[in-house]
Amino acid sequence: MPRTPAPRPARTRAGRLTALLLALFVALTGLAVLGATGTAATAARADFSPMRIGDTGWRVRQLQSRLHQLDLHSEVVTSRFDRETRAGVATFQRRRGWTADGVVDERTWLKLTAITTEPTTEALHNIYTPGRALLERGDTGMWVRQVQARLRQVRWYDGRVTGRYARSTVTAVEGFQAKRRIPVTGQVDRRTLTRLKEMTRTPTRAELFNIVATGPALDPRCLTGRAMCVDKTSRSLRWVVDGVVLKTVEVRFGSDELPTREGAFTVFRKSRDHVSSLYDTPMPFAMFFSGGQAVHYSPDFAANGYDGASHGCVNVRDRAAVAWLFDRVRIGDDVIVYRS
Repeated sequence: MPRTPAPRPARTRAGRLTALLLALFVALTGLAVLGATGTAATAARADFSPMRIGDTGWRVRQLQSRLHQLDLHSEVVTSRFDRETRAGVATFQRRRGWTADGVVDERTWLKLTAITTEPTTEALHNIYTPGRALLERGDTGMWVRQVQARLRQVRWYDGRVTGRYARSTVTAVEGFQAKRRIPVTGQVDRRTLTRLKEMTRTPTRAELFNIVATGPALDPRCLTGRAMCVDKTSRSLRWVVDGVVLKTVEVRFGSDELPTREGAFTVFRKSRDHVSSLYDTPMPFAMFFSGGQAVHYSPDFAANGYDGASHGCVNVRDRAAVAWLFDRVRIGDDVIVYRS
């Protein structure tokens, strides 16, 4: 008798559904499913094309948007794999102990997609939704001053820094937002504030409170921090903190044979009752900034004025003023010697 073939096991409904879902996953993603044959896995790897600097296209746009989710790329996506994109990829790789070559290989791409979300249509087309307002019309205070002063630095605000968020501030914020393709609301949201900070420096006290220095122009190096700003042209020393002149004194300098050095220095030593070991002359309230050269009180300058000269130091003839200065200057404060 002919053999009757053995019946095949019936595929369960659950089994058929699982097979259908796996096939659909492979069709949509182009990736081999775990458990696939070695040939299929090899083919999947061969299908992946690395992304590197100079590449363009939609994949690069998706890459940039995902990097932005990790603060590794600006919010604006361009479809061009540029230096910013490479730097973001390299940082991503470096944080994981991988070779940081900035090239998106399969491992880098799979890890990046695993820890980020699918970019929205708006994100991929640089369409931004306004964020929650941090500052808006009617607000007052130091944060408003900070924004106004920073907007002045980038020439979007030309009024006085008042700390009041009025119509002029709204207009300035709207202009700043429009220029940078940020939703134009006239309100300061997180996106606007971050971009503004990236383009500006921390405002000085003078900028925050509309303090205008008198006399010759200050050297730009004197406008931040703490500095003794020594101007050879006006023969003056101005004590400046955060761009604000707090004290001005007359000074004299070294002769042509022993000139006072010009440049940027810092105070490295202070000596209240110093006596020069080289010239055996008193140097009260000495604040040394370059070798043996220091700012100090000079009895000779007080008595004879500009008829004489120092041995290279910055002489002050107002004893009370230099004593006041000595008590406020710290080791490490700047000394800027220049000509206006």
